[in-house]
Amino acid sequence: MRKPVIAGNWKMNMTCTEAIEYMRVLIPLLNDIPKKDREVVIAPPFTALYPLSEFIRGKNDYLSLSSQNVHWEDSGAYTAEVSPLMLNELSVKCAIVGHSEPRKYFSESDEQINKRAKSAQDHQLIPIVCVGETFQQREMGEAERVIRRQIEQGLEGIEVKKLIVAYEPIWAIGTGKTCEANEANRICGLIRKWIGYEDVIIQYGGSVKSNNIDEIMSMSDIDGVLVGGASLDPTNFARIANYEKI
Repeated sequence: MRKPVIAGNWKMNMTCTEAIEYMRVLIPLLNDIPKKDREVVIAPPFTALYPLSEFIRGKNDYLSLSSQNVHWEDSGAYTAEVSPLMLNELSVKCAIVGHSEPRKYFSESDEQINKRAKSAQDHQLIPIVCVGETFQQREMGEAERVIRRQIEQGLEGIEVKKLIVAYEPIWAIGTGKTCEANEANRICGLIRKWIGYEDVIIQYGGSVKSNNIDEIMSMSDIDGVLVGGASLDPTNFARIANYEKI
């Protein structure tokens, strides 16, 4: 049975002080969620991982931390990168890899993303591997081809039982445009088929908000969400984590 994962990606937002204050508000608002029914993950900036890991320690059994990336080497001359060993020390559970922003701004390739995902799994981290098409690719009818290539190359040699995939249509990230729930569900179903493992967790990401979460989570092949801007407000994110299927 697939257990939904509700993840908030803060991107380059929040100082350590702001992150702690956020958690002070969020945690009480999660007290009533069906804990056996879902998991909540927060992906703060690297600077906030340590204080948050200390702050949430022992406070709950349903809230965990993710990094926003991970390198494929344990150490070395890789300025501005973070190694899996550094994340292990902070009790981080997941690592986002292949997000559209590093793909776009830093020209990350599917090969690099694959190496990051393998590194995560080799160090007991669960990779959240992001895939998705641009608006131009969708308009040209290439969305499925692009996503399938990202899956085949990005997940080569990956243990599918220890994996989360996030379908994030690039044209819907931070634009206010949301992929129609039925279409997002169709793509997630195709991803599941291409991976070949029925129980793989597949999230949707792209302008997820408190006013569309219930519909999104009612879809048969969507097992959670990867939330960007809407996760920066703890009350709003708590509503997303407390979704109710319709």
